[in-house]
Amino acid sequence: MKNAGQLSRRQILAAAGFIGLAGLTGCGSGDEGGDSKDLSKKQNGAMREYRAGQQFKASKPLSFSVLHNNNPNYPLKDGWLFWKELTRRTGITLKPIAVPLSDYEKKRSVLIGAGDAPFLIPKTYHPSEVAFVSSGAILPVSEYVHLMPNFRDKVRKWKLEPELDAIRQSDGRYYLLPGLHEKVKSGYSLSLRTDVLDRLGLSLPTTLDEVYEVFGALRAEYPDRYPFSDRWSTNTPFPAAALMSYLGQAYGVRAGWTYDNISYDSKAGEFVFTGATDGYRQMVAYVRKLVAGKLMDPESFTQTDDEAVQKLLGEKSFAISANPQELVQNYRYNLERQVKGAKIEMVPVPLGPAGPVLLSGTRLENGVMISSKALKSDTFVAMMQFVDWLWYSDEGQRFARWGVQGTTYTYSSGRYELKPGISLMGSDPDAPKDLQKDYGFYNGVFAYGGSWALVSSTFSQDERRFQDAMSQREELPVDPAHPLQSVEQEQASLWETPLRDHVTQNTLKFALGKRPLSEWDAYVAELKAKNADRLVEMHNKARDRFKKENG
Repeated sequence: MKNAGQLSRRQILAAAGFIGLAGLTGCGSGDEGGDSKDLSKKQNGAMREYRAGQQFKASKPLSFSVLHNNNPNYPLKDGWLFWKELTRRTGITLKPIAVPLSDYEKKRSVLIGAGDAPFLIPKTYHPSEVAFVSSGAILPVSEYVHLMPNFRDKVRKWKLEPELDAIRQSDGRYYLLPGLHEKVKSGYSLSLRTDVLDRLGLSLPTTLDEVYEVFGALRAEYPDRYPFSDRWSTNTPFPAAALMSYLGQAYGVRAGWTYDNISYDSKAGEFVFTGATDGYRQMVAYVRKLVAGKLMDPESFTQTDDEAVQKLLGEKSFAISANPQELVQNYRYNLERQVKGAKIEMVPVPLGPAGPVLLSGTRLENGVMISSKALKSDTFVAMMQFVDWLWYSDEGQRFARWGVQGTTYTYSSGRYELKPGISLMGSDPDAPKDLQKDYGFYNGVFAYGGSWALVSSTFSQDERRFQDAMSQREELPVDPAHPLQSVEQEQASLWETPLRDHVTQNTLKFALGKRPLSEWDAYVAELKAKNADRLVEMHNKARDRFKKENG
């Protein structure tokens, strides 16, 4: 759902992390007191010569445990073709430990804390791995990427070093193997009922000013309804998380799902407190203007997703935040069945004061942590080769996304087509089989990242138009590194949550008019009283320190 992999920016020059070592010895530690620097005794089942683009096949049957984020839309099944074919191709049997999606992060923390975590811990969003670094429970995976030729090849080809450097800790190492994207993939924006707009002679808005004008015209025509009633406010720490995320982009700030207390002001050349910036204030003022003008339903910040969608389907509203999947599978599919002639489109993120920009760092996705216990196994090298093939090779990514050629899909002239009778995310509502539910492919635990050709291969026409438009925008530079040392990290963690909570609560108060925007300066003073300035100072010192130490 969210792209939370960019919540913190850390950078350090670390070419060594990407240099293929001549042998399998001399690697970094991470297994205190053991012989972890010598991998010669950890090659049971490994391929002796394993290269990028080569099919990985263990030299003997092996099995590895994996934490499985069990999505209710496609609950785990032992009989999935994914498991069977994966074992056939690689010689590896995965043993999933299923955890409900709603409880995943909490359960993951409990398992790691108790020392019961499986070897492979996917679906981890940076910076949540930071909590497990000091205990030594997870591996500094950057020390072992020389075992992963596909991973290193994509980092090099797609020039992802700055993004990877941004997730390094103060020891210069990173502890998460993130999903890697060739290009930025945008997720959320505004969708509107185009049949209603056409009837009123209105065009789809391209700027935030035009959004306000369109909503005003809708309100004038339907004075008993809110033009815009939104979702993604429950089961998330930030109300209207999707709206705030793409509005923030229009104002050049991280908000909603992408919010981080600390952000870099390139003009000032320093880190600042995001929730106190003028860009954040302007974004909040815009939302307040929508609510005050009765153009946005105030229940948008508290209602469930289902309640928001039902208002759209019941024609109590005409606009809602969307992603391409929800647009096609949910809004359009159900509108066409309930409202004669209804049409709905998702627009590229409306432009604001920041202009046509994309926030930086979004080419990394959630990724895999490796339990430190794995390093003690004599099959460690084989496991890392397997991880490299499944999550980072072209063939492994194609397999995880599309399945088995000739069985679940066909490929010709650069185009993928599902076999007849198989549906993916509502592509054929009448199909008896579903690629995710019945076969286990396109599973968010395994299928993410990749080349633009592969990532875009599942795009609907709507998403292709949306992504093509967004790809024309300029990606802002990745923030400079500012990794905190362990003592600093402990102090920062005590300040982070109260500050974040204060920003969240007051964003909502300002938006709803429960606190006038004339009190913005007082709100900023409250943030300072909660150590906002000290947190910023700490990160600026960390940036200066690492710039000095690493050039």
